[in-house]
Order: sequence, then structure tokens, then C-alpha cells
Amino acid sequence: MSFLRRSPDGALMELVEEAGRNVQRSGLLMRDLLADFPEHASLARDLKVCEQEGDRITHDIIHRLTGRGRVAAPFDTGDGYALATALDDIVDHTEQAAAQLGLYGVEAPMEQSLEFAEVLVGAGEQIARALRCLRTGTELAPHLVEIHRLENEGDRLQRDAVASLFVGGIDPMVVIRWKDIFESLEAAVDACETVAHVLEGITLKQRGRRR
Repeated sequence: MSFLRRSPDGALMELVEEAGRNVQRSGLLMRDLLADFPEHASLARDLKVCEQEGDRITHDIIHRLTGRGRVAAPFDTGDGYALATALDDIVDHTEQAAAQLGLYGVEAPMEQSLEFAEVLVGAGEQIARALRCLRTGTELAPHLVEIHRLENEGDRLQRDAVASLFVGGIDPMVVIRWKDIFESLEAAVDACETVAHVLEGITLKQRGRRR
């Protein structure tokens, strides 16, 4: 599918923005879950709902992109698929981290997990804004720069978090559990950067088409 010059398909772009809002909501839920854990452990169920919604939205986007007839969009089919699945991955990894908290019987969050949640909230906000820019055709580069910055912050947190697990004689089982949780949180942040990379690619193709 080539880029079309007419206005983007409203239903498709609404689905894309809905996926962005779902990412934003998952980050906020993770932050609230960790802020008062285990008292707010029930929020893990809300994150499961987000994960299910993400699957539904992704399916609807792909169906609209690959259905009969051309759909006007600011991206081709391959980029649309990559964008939809990367957005879904953010929610999947965030929900997995929430599930692991309950599965592993975590009694209290580590400080770095709270910081990770703040990174996810920030990245989710920037993603939602970038997707609105994609629909309106306005400049989204500042949002992508901020997502990359936040991903670098996530890398730092991952290193610090893992290092902290191996000092102070922490129970080896606690180390294993938190290492898994931190890996899920890092994967969610990495998926945010994947979204930024896909959006950068779309932007470059748009510029090339205008020449």
C-alpha cells in the first residue's frame, strides 16, 4: 500500500490513537500498582484488561490495513503492522510485570521498580502525543527524542536494579524474582523505543514521498 494524499482514514487513525491511550493507561496503572503494593494488588486485573484490549485493538488495526480496498493512511501496511504490534508489546510486557508481582508473592516494591513505572508513564504520554501528531500531520520529532531519552533512563535503571540485587546478602530467590520483573519492565520500555523507531521510519518515508 502506498501513501495516499487524501485525508487519513478516520477509523484507522482512531484505532491507532486508541492503542496509544491503552499504552498510557497501562503505565499509569503500573505506577499506581507499585506505589501502594500490595494494597493495590487488584490493579493487576485492570492491567490484564488493558492487555486484552491491546490484543483487540491490534487485531482491528491489522484487519483494517489488510482488508479489501485501500485505506488512506500516513504509513504503508508493513509500517502499520509494526506500529500496532510494538504498541501491543508495551502493554503485554507491562501486564507481565504486574502478573509476576503476584505470582512471586512480592511483599514490597523495590525503589527501581517505582522509577521504572515513572519512565513508562512518561513514555506512554509521549507516545500518545506522537500518535496524535501522526494523524494531524504535525511535528512529532520532539516526542520521539523524549522517548529515546526515557529508554536510556530505563537502561540505566536496569543496570542499577540488577546490581542492587547482588549486594547486601539478598535471598537468592528474591534476586531471581526481581530479576524477572525488571526484565519485563525493561522490555516494556524497549518496546516504547521500538514504537519511536517505527514512527521515525514513517516520517522519513513521508518526507521522501514529498520530494
